Amino acid sequence: MTFFILKIQTFLLPLRYYACLCGHEELVQYLLASGAKCEANTFDGERCVYGSLNDSIRRLLKDYKCVSVRAMQRNDFNYFLHMLLEQGQHSDVKFLVHGQTFQAHRCVLSARSEYFTEMFETKWKGKSLITLKHPLINPAAFGAILQYFYTGRMDIDISLVEESRRLAKQCKMTDLIEELENKCKQVYEFVSNKPGICVKVLSLEPHTCQLQDEMAQLADCALPTELRVGFDELPFNRVDRFPTYPDICFRVEGYDFLCHKAFFCGRSDYFKALLEDHFSEGELLQSQPSIPVITLHNITHEIFIHVMYYIYTDETELMMENVLDVLCVADMYLLPGLKRLCGKTLAKSIGEDNVLHMWKTAKLFRLSRLEDQCTEFMAKIIERLVEQPEFAEIIKEDAASLEKRQETDSVPLVDDIRFHIASNVQTYSEIEEANQKLEALEELLASVNIDC
Repeated sequence: MTFFILKIQTFLLPLRYYACLCGHEELVQYLLASGAKCEANTFDGERCVYGSLNDSIRRLLKDYKCVSVRAMQRNDFNYFLHMLLEQGQHSDVKFLVHGQTFQAHRCVLSARSEYFTEMFETKWKGKSLITLKHPLINPAAFGAILQYFYTGRMDIDISLVEESRRLAKQCKMTDLIEELENKCKQVYEFVSNKPGICVKVLSLEPHTCQLQDEMAQLADCALPTELRVGFDELPFNRVDRFPTYPDICFRVEGYDFLCHKAFFCGRSDYFKALLEDHFSEGELLQSQPSIPVITLHNITHEIFIHVMYYIYTDETELMMENVLDVLCVADMYLLPGLKRLCGKTLAKSIGEDNVLHMWKTAKLFRLSRLEDQCTEFMAKIIERLVEQPEFAEIIKEDAASLEKRQETDSVPLVDDIRFHIASNVQTYSEIEEANQKLEALEELLASVNIDC
């Protein structure tokens, strides 16, 4: 996969330059949106800017935000964390650094840094506005540190690397210090081998697994005490001494889950409407009167745990025994990413005995990838599948579902099966086999009076 990505980037570099040179503005915009980078202060970036045919392309290159295609996905976890920092919704602490204000969430900073955990419980305890007056603290460097806490990524001006390193040392962030040192060495070697190049921005890419593991601590702490089975056996466990500052309690089957509005509202439009638009803070948690309580119905606490871990980490462990229940809840709570995880789990168990039911499930929950995997499997066993009355009924139902369908109009399920039968056919024997499958399908269509 890495080699494939490198090949694409290598191909995009000259294509992007020639698009700028020849004045193809729409193509330039398409390449930028597809992941081609045009970063200032790099050789390739400056080459495109100075080689551009007109000013409109130069403005497009300079104004384009260097955000990857992955980060632009609405439901992507990295995008959510980026927007959580940028918009500061449901933030519970502000930092004032030499006149510049930064909104933040104590739960995120505590999960990512034991230094902040300690400070929030001692020197900064109870404070919603924290003023940092030390002359050596640079606001831009502090903002970069916050960016690293939230997204695992850091983009910092090369002139502020030392200030960032100093802050990282103060915050006891040994991993970040090591990353900065390694990146500085790479930049130095790069500049040494390319005379005339001036690199002004240093970027660290995120380690998603580490970020997810640390955010998982918030979900660990949200679990009711009576459901924390086996936590004492885990190494380096912080649950017992890790304050997370919850601001919402979800009560499920009598269990109280102490959670955070920032995560639930940011990840789910259902919870956003529930908590922001229509929620009246009636019941309050007795042990912590400042925390409102919402009772969730039609869901078991076991299934809610899966939802909660997905919201905090973008991952959850699913099994065939509960995946359909999680899928129904994910659909109700408007969590398309969790639905896709359920689809991946279901796809692993596609077989001749369940493929029709699996296809119906995929259609019902709009899981296009799972639906395609089902039709691909159907194509492989079509000669046995046409003998099942249920398959004929499914085809008739799919044909009837088309609004104003004419007699000779195509049926989506039939079209998809035909496509998979005919795809990747190369040898003569494969052509013979494909023709036999298509004939079996045509005979079934004729028997149910469907012409398509």
